[in-house]
Amino acid sequence: MTKILYDHQIFSSQECGGVSRYFYEISKRINQSLEFDVQVLAPMYFNEYLSSDNDLVKGVYLPCIPKVERLQRKLQKEFNNILSKLILNDLKPDVIHETYYQKNSISMGKIPIITTVYDMIHEKFTNNFSGRNKTSELKKIAVSRANYIICISENTKRDLIEVFNVPEEKISVVYLGFSFKDDNSSVKSLLEKPYILYVGKRGKYKNFERLLKTFSLSPTLIRNFVLVAFGGGKFRPEEQKNIRELGLDENNITQMSGSDEVLKNLYKNATAFIYPSLYEGFGIPPLEAMSLNCPVICSRTSSIPEVVGDAGQYFDPFDIDDMQSAIKKVIESEFLRQDLIARGQKQLTKFSWDLCAEQTAQIYHKVLS
Repeated sequence: MTKILYDHQIFSSQECGGVSRYFYEISKRINQSLEFDVQVLAPMYFNEYLSSDNDLVKGVYLPCIPKVERLQRKLQKEFNNILSKLILNDLKPDVIHETYYQKNSISMGKIPIITTVYDMIHEKFTNNFSGRNKTSELKKIAVSRANYIICISENTKRDLIEVFNVPEEKISVVYLGFSFKDDNSSVKSLLEKPYILYVGKRGKYKNFERLLKTFSLSPTLIRNFVLVAFGGGKFRPEEQKNIRELGLDENNITQMSGSDEVLKNLYKNATAFIYPSLYEGFGIPPLEAMSLNCPVICSRTSSIPEVVGDAGQYFDPFDIDDMQSAIKKVIESEFLRQDLIARGQKQLTKFSWDLCAEQTAQIYHKVLS
């Protein structure tokens, strides 16, 4: 039986989120195969996905302490690196799949290493990150030591080859899956007014500022809709200032957070979901929206067309008029919304965690052979 080991990195640095969700979903599926024995080597972790299903984990769950979260992450990373190297010899894995980027691998021998590259945002949008951010530097080191690389989209693969000059034969593309399923039940909306839904962080490359301006310039949107920003934390002071300067208030825009159930409710009752990002390595939220019959309005850039296919109303993310036009087309046409929903259901058949796990397992076989 082939032994696959996932390292601690993402599970001791992320409570929940896209990357840890990816490894959680594929590890539990690959472990169900009679061909593989899977373990997550995370001596100390605070990831919520693992804590709910920890049969695969070699480690102990330590809840995140908000007041000392940054220090906790740093200390856990250091301790995990030391403890992982001590434990590794007893586990004797055939393959190590590194879950993020760090300078040194936990492997000290000749065990094949696979790493996944999620995007090239730090290289494409260097001005969005401080000089203290070492992600790009560490990514380059992790990629150079890997025996094989998985990219989560063709666009990410092209960017990786272009920026780091990685040989194409060393890379495979494996699409991610999605976790939300529609039970076709009707749930009451959490808001009284119709709304357009935005999901995720709001950093510069996410293009949220331009979305706000687009919204503020449309009397139709201001009068009839609320813009809901789910996740990403409460609006920062500079965001609040920008919202006020654009003439918007709590009647026009609101920030919400909560569980997956809250997010599912928001998708199911939204007039449309909007994804204005300038760059994405993949982009799971459009798939989540499609899975819950929410029409998708999105940027025509990076990997987004790969994921959305013909199931979205596209716009140029740099053009406010084009963004506004795309939004209006969707909110003003019931026929278009239903057409996008139907196309979304067809597009979803190309993506699943089962397929992602199956293709990843094939790569493990390829590397070992």
